[in-house]
Amino acid sequence: MTDATPVPHGSWPTPITSALVVRAAARLGEVVVDDGELWWSEFRPGEAGRSALVRRSPGGTVTDVLPPPWNARTRVHEYGGGAWIVAAGVLWFAEFSDQRLYRLAPGDDAPVAVTPEPSIPSGVRFADLRVVPGGVLAVRETHAASGAAADVVNELVRVADDGSVEVLVSGPDFVSDPRPGPGGALAWLQWDHPAMPWDAAQLVVRTPGGAETVVAGGPGESVVQPVWDADGSLLFFSDRTDVWSLYRWRPGGGVEEVLDVGADLAGPQWQFGASRVALLPGGRLVVAVPAEAGEQLAVREADGELRVLPTPGYAAFRSLTASGDAVVVGAGGPAAEPVVLRVPSDGSTAEVLRPARDLGLAPAWFSRPERVSFPTPDGGTGIGTAHALVYPPANPDVEGPEGGLPPLLVVVHGGPTAAATPVLNLDVQYWASRGFCVADVDYRGSTGYGRRYRDALQGRWGVVDLDDVIACARFLAGSGRVDPARMAIRGGSAGGFTTLAALALRPGTFSAGASHYGVADLGALARDTHKFESRYLDGLIAPWPDRAEVYEERSPLSHVDTLDTPLAVFQGAEDRIVPLEQAEAIVAALRARGVPHAYLLFPGEQHGFRRAENIRAALDGELSFYAQVWGFDLPAADAVTPIDVVRG
Repeated sequence: MTDATPVPHGSWPTPITSALVVRAAARLGEVVVDDGELWWSEFRPGEAGRSALVRRSPGGTVTDVLPPPWNARTRVHEYGGGAWIVAAGVLWFAEFSDQRLYRLAPGDDAPVAVTPEPSIPSGVRFADLRVVPGGVLAVRETHAASGAAADVVNELVRVADDGSVEVLVSGPDFVSDPRPGPGGALAWLQWDHPAMPWDAAQLVVRTPGGAETVVAGGPGESVVQPVWDADGSLLFFSDRTDVWSLYRWRPGGGVEEVLDVGADLAGPQWQFGASRVALLPGGRLVVAVPAEAGEQLAVREADGELRVLPTPGYAAFRSLTASGDAVVVGAGGPAAEPVVLRVPSDGSTAEVLRPARDLGLAPAWFSRPERVSFPTPDGGTGIGTAHALVYPPANPDVEGPEGGLPPLLVVVHGGPTAAATPVLNLDVQYWASRGFCVADVDYRGSTGYGRRYRDALQGRWGVVDLDDVIACARFLAGSGRVDPARMAIRGGSAGGFTTLAALALRPGTFSAGASHYGVADLGALARDTHKFESRYLDGLIAPWPDRAEVYEERSPLSHVDTLDTPLAVFQGAEDRIVPLEQAEAIVAALRARGVPHAYLLFPGEQHGFRRAENIRAALDGELSFYAQVWGFDLPAADAVTPIDVVRG
């Protein structure tokens, strides 16, 4: 960069604009192999945020299966997943607009509704579909006219081709993963309030005679992703030894360990339809194994040997599915947006079946993440270290002024059980290419470090996560990597709560912040949120309403008297998970105190922004906010419309 032109950090001109972020964007979803055809889903911001279904023929022809406005997306648990399935060319899917099940067979002109129109709009929802003779198995979520989370009923059902429904499992608060087994057996997962599925989910098997066996799981053990093997045994992931490892249950026998690498092989079930193991012929398995720089694909041979498959450039894998003697996966890496990859099990060269979009950028434009561990207050957890992926500023055309340090943007992921992933994300590169340093923090409570690390947040949400994001910022500032006077924090959902709490309860570290659909009032969240998370806070904070004083103590809205840091707030008007009232309350408090702030409300958006125009407005609005707060200019070529910052 000896010939680069010095430009103030934040003002760096870059081709990674909000327009590029959404241009031809198509976030990859689930992948299915059906009779030699490859199917996958794509979330498309440019098509009003719909989930499209795509089919690739054995000859390589790629076609959209459903034209707009069809939207294969379910609202079960509000986070969805498992909204579609295909077998022998017959597609079943949940349509977002009415949540009914539809069927599309070869030769049909258009999808045909199978389930009836519910009496309450979108009141009967389906997810986690599995094809069986004459219909599908599904999770059915039925909402009552009251709209109360306590009145929602979740069941496992069989939906026949004619729309008739047979209830298979009812009673548990939650059910998932209906998996038909040999001879008419059925496996599924179930759990009850106040546990979340990553806390205590049970794996149950019902024989054709009706006898039921709890195979694994329960208090202190989470089971995810059961799958029947060809020999009639049942594979599943369990965290009984701290990390999610792979196990096998044999009918009439016990449970045996299949693979434990000392790190998580699976993750929390926020969405349906995850697949972290593919079953190959001959008793072989393909799994995604954690490695120093992310993940690697590996074959577990029938004799137990573990052999890594070459996938250069890729470091994260999802939706593993077998295709003959190969595995087809969604794969991404530090310089690669997700693709669909076919990886032969013999170690020969992988083939890209669905390429990423052409960004037209040289690799030098992409900041590469650095894994950083830093000290943090123990806080009674027994863990005094947290982690982050740190993205330094990257721009081949300019550099910062001599002696100048970049501003820091601390990113707080949602969940709070999510994790930072080393996959090219233009939302991050948007900032790094402008001269920001970005730290994507895996605070205690994040996934990927075992149950002990994840459970460190139990009873301590709003405490140890604040310790960790502040410790990360101070660590980077103390290392001379960032400007301590220009450190911001941003996050969405649970990350939005940590953002607000860090500014209100621990003022002084950050000089700006941005909350995207963040939680301001924990008590209101406990009262008003949807069924899936309606008792989540019992574990993260304390039982509700018995310990209401703890909720008030940790709520950002209870500490607005110390909230004097400039803040931008972004909210979807139809968010059911973190309702609109949360954003409105914090904005009203900012206005009353005369704190500089900006507020963008997006009609029609729910939890997370899906429409291209709103994604752009949120990104550019946040950039404009920091520019006004910290006093740097934006490149004219960006044509960013300044966000309205209310001062006093």
